Amino acid sequence: MRRMPMHALQVMSRHVRSTRRMFHRLAWVAGVALCSSATVHAASLDASVLPKIQSATFEVVAAKPVNDPLTYEKPLPLELLPFQERTDKYYSIGTAFAIGNNRFVTAAHVLQIGSKSLWGEPALRDASGHVYAIGKIEKFSLQQDFVVFSLAEQPATATALEVNLKPALNEVVFAVGNALGTGVVIRDGLYTSDTPEDQDGRWKWMRFSAAASPGNSGGPLLDKDGKLIGIVLMKSANENLNFALPISAVLNAPDHQATMDTRVAYQLDIFDTIENGTFKTQFALPLTFAAFYAEYNKRFDSFSDTQLKALLAKDPSSLFPNGAGSARLLSEQTRLDNFPTIIARGSNGEWGRTGSASQHFTLDANGYIDIGEVARNGLMHLRRPDSLDAAKFYGDAVTRMDLVLKTGLFQREVAGEKIKITSLGTPTLESVHTDRWQRPWQVDAWPLPYMNGWIVMYSLPVPDGTVAFTRLVSISQQYDTRLDMDEISNYIYATYEGTLAQWKDYLRMRTLLPDAFKSIHVDFDIGKRFSYTSKRVAFSYTSDVQSITPDNLLWLGFRFLKDGDQPIWDVGDVNIWKTTASDDHDNVNIQRFAVPPQGLDNDISSHWQKLSARAYPYNAVARYENDLMKIDAVIAPANAASQPPAVLYTAFYGVAGTQPQADMKRKLDLLTKDMQIREH
Repeated sequence: MRRMPMHALQVMSRHVRSTRRMFHRLAWVAGVALCSSATVHAASLDASVLPKIQSATFEVVAAKPVNDPLTYEKPLPLELLPFQERTDKYYSIGTAFAIGNNRFVTAAHVLQIGSKSLWGEPALRDASGHVYAIGKIEKFSLQQDFVVFSLAEQPATATALEVNLKPALNEVVFAVGNALGTGVVIRDGLYTSDTPEDQDGRWKWMRFSAAASPGNSGGPLLDKDGKLIGIVLMKSANENLNFALPISAVLNAPDHQATMDTRVAYQLDIFDTIENGTFKTQFALPLTFAAFYAEYNKRFDSFSDTQLKALLAKDPSSLFPNGAGSARLLSEQTRLDNFPTIIARGSNGEWGRTGSASQHFTLDANGYIDIGEVARNGLMHLRRPDSLDAAKFYGDAVTRMDLVLKTGLFQREVAGEKIKITSLGTPTLESVHTDRWQRPWQVDAWPLPYMNGWIVMYSLPVPDGTVAFTRLVSISQQYDTRLDMDEISNYIYATYEGTLAQWKDYLRMRTLLPDAFKSIHVDFDIGKRFSYTSKRVAFSYTSDVQSITPDNLLWLGFRFLKDGDQPIWDVGDVNIWKTTASDDHDNVNIQRFAVPPQGLDNDISSHWQKLSARAYPYNAVARYENDLMKIDAVIAPANAASQPPAVLYTAFYGVAGTQPQADMKRKLDLLTKDMQIREH
């Protein structure tokens, strides 16, 4: 994800990179003290110019949402907010100024906050508190970060600033703007130097030492006489040198045209390859604000599609299921852990599984939520409470999210106090995304009006609940977020676990099942018989082997494996435990092994040799280990006698305590009696 930097939002993509990555944009944001009245002070400026500056300079504001769809654990302490913040009906997000008859200028990134915004379209507010709606966008430059626009109603007192097109270096300058959202102020410094823009040196930024804070974006930079010389845009990260675009660049830009010519980088969480591209396009103006951003977003979203495709096509031989480490992932056995992991490429260039549960939250009726240790991945496993109807759980996004919110994962800070959000209300987006492996992810998104943000959750239904990952982003990043999460879903490693009672509920909901279940059939008759059939293996057993109850825990170990030359996602491991108790080791297991490719570690190769030779412990002889009796046998495809098998299966039976050898062998024989290996 890499939409252009919008530091004003304080909800930034981790992946945003551009040629301006060392700079901080200066738009302001909700959640700080705001002030609607403009105050002007600067001892060095002639007092006669101050009224002109005041009438020419405006706050850029956005209306606060009237309704809040969120529910909190207790009333928000809004009475503790500063007076201006709690009484102002608008968020103050930047600065604008007049340059002519109904012609105004601000930073492009300030108005970009209004794209798809939950706050509505930005507007201008004068020193008396009157608010003016934007009329039409007249000029726009993404690369130079400015926009020229008109207002639907021109302020009667607005006066254009006088212009100086040839300012002198090392002279006093004044930055005018809505610093920190506290109203328009003037601060002095020096015009120190010019510096080429990073991408191609197409123009020079003005560097100045006058203080510039969040909220200054889009404000005028004035010379010692109060004449306009530039537009304040950003500041250096680690020094008091701020940046402005010369006003000549704004005045000389083509009329009635929007231009985009900016280098943008694309990167995903799962590997460190970067796709550098240039977002370069233009279209005709004037357009209304809504029409402008509809056109802009259409083009940028198309560019995002192109970048992602280019990134994935850059070196396909290095991407999972190809690339270093992939062969091991496709050959190793399923991990006995129902917490999801992400397949990612590490700093050593090899693919591997990352992530494990670090926080456990208990819910009522045997429900729980495990949340991953890597917060930015947002991985979690939600076990459905037994008291909650399966159809309600799988069919209602509000129900699922309300359970997640019991963890305190999302909180709203007001007056220094963090208040737990207990419900997000109804999602504004509900859809289904089918990933590369034909797994259906339930996609739900909720607005966060107070921060102009968006919570997106991708949920993969599994028998005992759901596997999910989330993102918290700015509202303008809707498309980028979906694009990234769609791709990342292809790299999620998840197993399918549940009691037989949970499996019964899950299997009847056909739309929740991955395509792999078209060839997988799980059937059981409580107290009598259990059977599993797929295109790979079929087996069954009766209660003579292990009791069959609704509390049996069935675990299908899905994993990525090779089917011939094609990578697929299918079951490599079937476990059925007698109960869900953590100390219960009575279980039946059928496991798939494939001949390992050359070049893998000796542990995998030697293990295959041991299987092929039916060597201990795969010799169908019971053994006693760690207070358990265990017995394994190797089952080969029917044609194994005529050609070396590409796959072998093991059948396992285990029970706590000591058991006679004959009893263990009898149960293993019952388990394998009708077992069929259907692949070769």
